[in-house]
Amino acid sequence: MADTRSDAALRSRRHWLAVRGVLGDRRHELAGAAQGLYPRSWRVAGTPLLARPGWLPEGPVPLDQVALSWQPGQLAAGVDGTGPEFAAVLPRRRGGGRFGCYSAALGALNRPGLFEDRACYRLLDATAQAGGARLSFGRGHYFQVINTCEAIAHEYAAATMIRNGPPLMGELPLRSLACDPTDLARRPVMVAMCTLVLRRDPVAGSAAMILHWRDPARVASGGGLYQVAPVGVFQPSHDAEWNQANDFSLWRCFVRELAEELLGGGEDYHSDTAPIDYRRWPLHHDLAGAWRAGTLRMYWLGLGVDPLTLATDMMSVAVFDAGLFDATFAGLVRTNDEGRIVAGDDAATVGIPFTAASVERFAAHEPMQPAGAALLRAAWDHRAVLLG
Repeated sequence: MADTRSDAALRSRRHWLAVRGVLGDRRHELAGAAQGLYPRSWRVAGTPLLARPGWLPEGPVPLDQVALSWQPGQLAAGVDGTGPEFAAVLPRRRGGGRFGCYSAALGALNRPGLFEDRACYRLLDATAQAGGARLSFGRGHYFQVINTCEAIAHEYAAATMIRNGPPLMGELPLRSLACDPTDLARRPVMVAMCTLVLRRDPVAGSAAMILHWRDPARVASGGGLYQVAPVGVFQPSHDAEWNQANDFSLWRCFVRELAEELLGGGEDYHSDTAPIDYRRWPLHHDLAGAWRAGTLRMYWLGLGVDPLTLATDMMSVAVFDAGLFDATFAGLVRTNDEGRIVAGDDAATVGIPFTAASVERFAAHEPMQPAGAALLRAAWDHRAVLLG
């Protein structure tokens, strides 16, 4: 009997890894197919990204016009990936029984380079309006995203292997359980901040952008796809209680992610012992001064949901004047913990041209994350405002 259980567990884990491999190799293709499960009117800028009308402002919103609010207390988890219905996408353990959640299976069988259950700001409500936006948050944790989003994507990949084509919603019980993917009350939603960094050169009449390729061996989601950079989950710098309020800022999140992904900084800010003193951090001090002076401008363009994973991303744009850009990114790293920076035709040049051709190349023809593709097109549509 023990040998039989052991053989069944081995087959279960091999099948799970095979599905995980399909999900990694065909993530872009699967996202394109999964958009067909939802109304066409939900799509953002002709991409697979999904959004409800109240999530997209009519035009770029200055970042300081995005108001954040906090909802204290313990929140109902909703569909969080730990219920018995998720057993269908979980492999068996050697000793019998299944893994309790997707993050446990992923950590044991296919652990990516970056994989840590950190405190996050859980998105509860989002409303965009003319000239402003309001976002409400509460407490959450990163593995809640893995347990729901990656499990739901795994279910879709497994169904395509059986059907040899796009499955129907009726064949996807976990996805059906999540229901409307834009319903923030249905499941824990941790949102990432995706920022398109632009170099504005009014003298030359041109602009350049920084893009990123995400290494599937290093990241838990979005591997093998292009994306804007920096991108980071909106979360405190450390789980210590004092960071919750100190780091509750889209601007501060952006600066930390820029330092980590583009300038090679580490993620340890020693905020386990004291909160970050942003006023004395040279990079933050200099960029905050540039923001006040107008040589750096930041805008919020809304948010949307990936149709495959149901992961949720905010879209933002940081426009650097050429001199500030060149000084800030003189030390730009070419690789980081999540992948590599995309070089242009001239490998020595920072960024690639922000042109209609480049935007359409990545948004329509390269394997790019839906949020990145939507952000590129939205930024191009609003280039007159963004580039002034």
